[in-house]
This record gives sequence, structure tokens and C-alpha cells, in this order.
Amino acid sequence: MDFAFDRTTHDRSAHLRKNDAWRTADGDLRILVIGGEHVSTTDADGMWWVTEDEAPDGEWLFLGYRDGVRHAAVMVDRVPAELRPASLRMVGPNLTPDDASLGVHAVGVARWHQTHRFCAACGAPSAPAEAGHIRVCTACGAHHFPRTDPAVIMLITDDQDRALLGRQPIWPEGRFSTLAGFVEPGEALDDAVRREVMEEVGVEVGDVRYAGSQPWPFPSSLMLGFFGRAMTSTIRVDHDEIAEARWFTRDDVTAMTASADLLLPPNVSISRALIQSWHGGTIHGKWA
Repeated sequence: MDFAFDRTTHDRSAHLRKNDAWRTADGDLRILVIGGEHVSTTDADGMWWVTEDEAPDGEWLFLGYRDGVRHAAVMVDRVPAELRPASLRMVGPNLTPDDASLGVHAVGVARWHQTHRFCAACGAPSAPAEAGHIRVCTACGAHHFPRTDPAVIMLITDDQDRALLGRQPIWPEGRFSTLAGFVEPGEALDDAVRREVMEEVGVEVGDVRYAGSQPWPFPSSLMLGFFGRAMTSTIRVDHDEIAEARWFTRDDVTAMTASADLLLPPNVSISRALIQSWHGGTIHGKWA
């Protein structure tokens, strides 16, 4: 499968995080300015790497090496307007694999810092350490590490090889995607696929096959893609997470995306990759 955030291409050089060796090493240092999921961009179609002299004040995050060059990020509350801030999700399809790899690393850690400024053990403030990859409590000394929440995302097909797609209540009419949900404690991945589909649309799933994964740091997920085979076809939506669900043939997808009656996820997502893999042909349009 081919999607924007599917491969790590840079060397994270974790052994350099425990001291400032990465800051004093010889050679260039390229810096990404990041605020939330927004990054500095070049006319919103690529990431803008600044020099140390150009970087604003903020908390530092060492990303690692790419082609022998050090890369880091400066985390700020808001990316300055002159650095053309844009969401990584929006520029993702235009990024090189190397920039996409560095971007999801930076955004994932930066979003974690935003929401974990206090110790979960005692409630005191915590401070970044090890080049931004740990937070240490200033009172009890507890160490806290970036978290990643596993989520399953699945394309379910029936005995007629139709694809099951759903629409969330907050989405406009015509916007559909694959079903998805978070893995619960003590749950295997294939069981999470079956449970989520049953809970959301009342369809029983049998065989489940792993397809691929991608980081999705919006804010902290690892999306684990699957194909599943439905054992029943009657749909009963829960009207909570899913407002509408339908079975789609390949001809439905081709015709309805061409007429904009069906809006699918963007190419940056694993959902689109799952749909494209099943469809096998030309899918028109994009997620609006």
C-alpha cells in the first residue's frame, strides 16, 4: 500500500538524546517550526526548514539525521504567519517521503507535549528532557513518555464483494469512509475489528486480514489497517458514532465519486488506500 505517512526514512539517533551532543555536532542543523499539527511550509506545499538563527524561541525536539544532516523541531504555541503555517494533514500528499517521515515524528511528539505538561503521578509540572522525547516531573521525578493509541481501521466486504462504508454524524451528506475505532485494553487487533463493526453497524465479521499501518499523529494514533469479510449483510447503525452506512459496489464508487455524490477520504489516509486497493480502478475526486 502507498500512502503519505507509511514509512520511517530518517535515522532517529536515539543514543544522542541523553545529552546535548546533537546540538553541538558539526554540520548543518535544519529546523522545523511546529505548533500543534501546524508546521512551517513553503507556500503550503512543502515543509520549510529554517536555520538556528531563524528559529523562534521554543522547546527543542531532536528528530535525528537524514542524509548525514541533523534535523530538529522547535515547538511553539503558534507558528508565525511569515512561516506559512499549515496542517501536516493538508500538506502531507505533497511531501517527499523523507519530509513526511520527519513531519509525523515531530507532530506526534509536539502534540503529546501540549497535553502532558503535568505529572500523572503527583500533578506537579513536568519538563522536557532527552531532546524532547521524555517529560520529567519537577517534584517526584517520574518519567513520562510519548504515547501512541492503537486504532483499527477496516474495509469490510460481503459475499458480493461490496464494500461497507459509513458516515459520521458530524460529516456532511455524501462523505463516507471505512469504519474505525480504538483498540481496548486486553483486546487482540482482529477482535477489535469485529467488535467495532458490530457495535457501529451491526454486521458480523469473520476472517480478518492485516493490510498495513501508518502513524496518525492527530493527535496520537497508530492506524492499523485491515480487510475483513462480513458474515451478515443487514446494517443496523448505532446512530451515535455512525449516522449512515451502506454497501457500495465498485461501479457505485466510480460513478458516485465522478458526480461528487460520494466524497472519500484524502490520499494521505490509510482509509483511502484500503478503498483504492479494493476498488482497483480510478476513483475520482477527494475528501472536500
